[in-house]
Amino acid sequence: MNIFRKAKFSDWLRKALLFFRRGWLIWAVYTLVVAVLLTLTRVSYALGIIAAVASLLVGVGLAKYLDLKHASPDAEITLGWAVKKSLPLAIIAGLVIVVCWFAFSAVANIANRDYGMLARFFFDWQLTAQNLNRPTTRELAIFLYGYANLTLIFVLVMMVTFASWFSYPLMLFKEYSWSRAKEAGNQEEINCKEALYKTLAFLILEALLCTEVTPLLTPVLYVLSSILMFVSYKEYFEHK
Repeated sequence: MNIFRKAKFSDWLRKALLFFRRGWLIWAVYTLVVAVLLTLTRVSYALGIIAAVASLLVGVGLAKYLDLKHASPDAEITLGWAVKKSLPLAIIAGLVIVVCWFAFSAVANIANRDYGMLARFFFDWQLTAQNLNRPTTRELAIFLYGYANLTLIFVLVMMVTFASWFSYPLMLFKEYSWSRAKEAGNQEEINCKEALYKTLAFLILEALLCTEVTPLLTPVLYVLSSILMFVSYKEYFEHK
């Protein structure tokens, strides 16, 4: 690998869109699955966070499956292999995010003496007829996916702050420990800092837009984030 090759966000985005076309039917079905899972934030914040993180990270495993099938169509791997390989680590990551989120919210709620929110973090059924009876599909989507967009922003910030953009795929595909994946990912981020910052800014901006302007695209944004994570990882680690 040429460490002096400058990464570009536009290249990552272009490759991600092309990668989406490679297995468009599988991605379309997965987007529908993600669309359902993300609504769990309106049943339980904790469960919704785990579902959102799993949706994001399992998508990385799915991208690896499609990449392997593209390189070797006769490879004896299945979609089940991709899910089975990526889901356990994704759930662990989701649980870590839940603990961090609950710690932050608990401090704020205790300071405000809003103790009821502590219990509602784990169960708060909001899928009632009154809440679902919205005038437009857009308003319904805003209600269903608002927290999912905030979760995506929180996960991205936590990922680059306490780990690295490349940590999850390194742990998943190279079986690195968390500390080793963080170190290797941080070292490689030096070579693509500008592209990475633009990628994060793009995803966070899109998540903010999806909270009010384009809420129906929230599941698509999750899938796109997964693919971007994989194609950037592949560029810097799979050819070493």
